[in-house]
Amino acid sequence: QVQLIESGGGLVQTGGSLRLSCAASDAPSVAYAMGWFRQAPGKERECVAAITGKSDITHYLDSVKGRFNISRDNAKNTVYLQMNNLKPDARDVYYCTAGPVVSVNNGGDYWGQGTQVTVSS
Repeated sequence: QVQLIESGGGLVQTGGSLRLSCAASDAPSVAYAMGWFRQAPGKERECVAAITGKSDITHYLDSVKGRFNISRDNAKNTVYLQMNNLKPDARDVYYCTAGPVVSVNNGGDYWGQGTQVTVSS
Protein backbone atom coordinates (compact mmCIF):
# COMPACT_ATOMS: atom_id res chain seq x y z
CA GLN A 1 0.00 0.00 0.00
CA VAL A 2 1.45 3.33 -1.08
CA GLN A 3 1.54 5.99 1.61
CA LEU A 4 1.98 9.67 0.82
CA ILE A 5 3.24 12.03 3.49
CA GLU A 6 3.01 15.77 2.80
CA SER A 7 4.94 18.50 4.53
CA GLY A 8 5.81 22.15 4.07
CA GLY A 9 2.47 23.86 4.51
CA GLY A 10 2.03 26.84 6.79
CA LEU A 11 1.29 30.53 7.02
CA VAL A 12 2.88 32.98 4.63
CA GLN A 13 2.23 36.57 3.67
CA THR A 14 0.96 37.57 0.24
CA GLY A 15 3.85 37.51 -2.19
CA GLY A 16 5.76 34.97 -0.15
CA SER A 17 6.87 31.44 -1.02
CA LEU A 18 6.40 27.93 0.28
CA ARG A 19 7.70 24.57 -0.84
CA LEU A 20 5.53 21.53 -0.33
CA SER A 21 7.04 18.06 -0.24
CA CYS A 22 5.40 14.67 -0.61
CA ALA A 23 7.28 11.49 0.17
CA ALA A 24 5.88 8.25 -1.21
CA SER A 25 6.58 4.93 0.45
CA ASP A 26 6.43 1.66 -1.46
CA ALA A 27 5.80 3.41 -4.76
CA PRO A 28 7.55 2.35 -7.99
CA SER A 29 8.82 5.89 -8.45
CA VAL A 30 9.47 6.16 -12.17
CA ALA A 31 6.30 4.26 -13.01
CA TYR A 32 4.04 6.55 -11.02
CA ALA A 33 2.80 9.99 -11.95
CA MET A 34 2.36 12.38 -9.06
CA GLY A 35 0.50 15.58 -8.51
CA TRP A 36 -0.87 18.22 -6.18
CA PHE A 37 -4.51 19.09 -5.72
CA ARG A 38 -6.05 21.68 -3.48
CA GLN A 39 -9.46 22.11 -1.94
CA ALA A 40 -11.14 25.00 -0.23
CA PRO A 41 -14.14 24.49 2.09
CA GLY A 42 -17.30 23.94 0.06
CA LYS A 43 -15.44 23.66 -3.21
CA GLU A 44 -14.34 20.79 -5.38
CA ARG A 45 -10.78 19.60 -5.34
CA GLU A 46 -8.76 21.00 -8.25
CA CYS A 47 -5.48 19.94 -9.80
CA VAL A 48 -2.76 22.49 -9.19
CA ALA A 49 0.09 20.63 -10.87
CA ALA A 50 1.04 17.15 -12.01
CA ILE A 51 4.15 15.45 -13.32
CA THR A 52 4.88 12.16 -15.05
CA GLY A 53 7.24 9.55 -13.67
CA LYS A 54 10.12 10.62 -15.87
CA SER A 55 9.35 14.33 -15.43
CA ASP A 56 8.89 14.70 -19.17
CA ILE A 57 5.38 16.10 -18.95
CA THR A 58 3.98 18.59 -16.47
CA HIS A 59 0.58 20.18 -16.09
CA TYR A 60 -0.36 23.37 -14.27
CA LEU A 61 -3.55 25.11 -13.33
CA ASP A 62 -3.71 28.25 -15.46
CA SER A 63 -3.82 30.59 -12.48
CA VAL A 64 -0.52 29.28 -11.08
CA LYS A 65 1.53 29.10 -14.29
CA GLY A 66 4.75 31.05 -13.95
CA ARG A 67 4.53 31.08 -10.16
CA PHE A 68 4.40 27.41 -9.15
CA ASN A 69 6.84 24.68 -10.15
CA ILE A 70 6.42 20.94 -9.70
CA SER A 71 9.46 18.67 -9.62
CA ARG A 72 10.40 15.26 -8.33
CA ASP A 73 13.38 13.31 -7.07
CA ASN A 74 12.85 9.67 -7.96
CA ALA A 75 15.82 8.56 -5.87
CA LYS A 76 13.92 9.88 -2.85
CA ASN A 77 10.42 9.02 -4.11
CA THR A 78 9.50 12.63 -3.42
CA VAL A 79 7.58 15.26 -5.34
CA TYR A 80 7.85 18.97 -4.61
CA LEU A 81 5.68 21.98 -5.29
CA GLN A 82 7.50 25.29 -5.16
CA MET A 83 4.96 28.07 -4.77
CA ASN A 84 6.11 31.63 -5.33
CA ASN A 85 4.31 34.96 -5.24
CA LEU A 86 1.49 33.44 -3.26
CA LYS A 87 -1.88 35.14 -3.30
CA PRO A 88 -4.69 34.94 -0.73
CA ASP A 89 -6.71 32.71 -3.07
CA ALA A 90 -4.11 29.99 -2.59
CA ARG A 91 -5.39 29.40 0.93
CA ASP A 92 -6.45 25.76 0.76
CA VAL A 93 -5.60 22.28 1.92
CA TYR A 94 -3.10 20.82 -0.52
CA TYR A 95 -3.15 17.10 -1.23
CA CYS A 96 -0.52 14.93 -2.85
CA THR A 97 -1.67 12.17 -5.17
CA ALA A 98 0.11 9.38 -7.03
CA GLY A 99 -0.62 6.45 -9.30
CA PRO A 100 0.08 4.88 -12.67
CA VAL A 101 -2.02 7.76 -14.01
CA VAL A 102 -2.87 11.07 -12.38
CA SER A 103 -5.95 12.56 -13.98
CA VAL A 104 -6.40 16.31 -13.72
CA ASN A 105 -10.04 15.63 -12.89
CA ASN A 106 -9.76 12.73 -10.45
CA GLY A 107 -6.13 12.49 -9.39
CA GLY A 108 -4.41 9.17 -8.85
CA ASP A 109 -5.06 6.00 -6.90
CA TYR A 110 -3.40 7.22 -3.71
CA TRP A 111 -3.80 10.35 -1.65
CA GLY A 112 -2.03 11.99 1.25
CA GLN A 113 -3.74 13.48 4.28
CA GLY A 114 -3.25 17.06 3.14
CA THR A 115 -1.30 20.05 4.36
CA GLN A 116 -2.79 23.47 5.07
CA VAL A 117 -1.54 26.53 3.24
CA THR A 118 -2.66 29.91 4.52
CA VAL A 119 -1.81 33.19 2.83
CA SER A 120 -2.37 36.37 4.80
CA SER A 121 -3.15 39.61 3.05
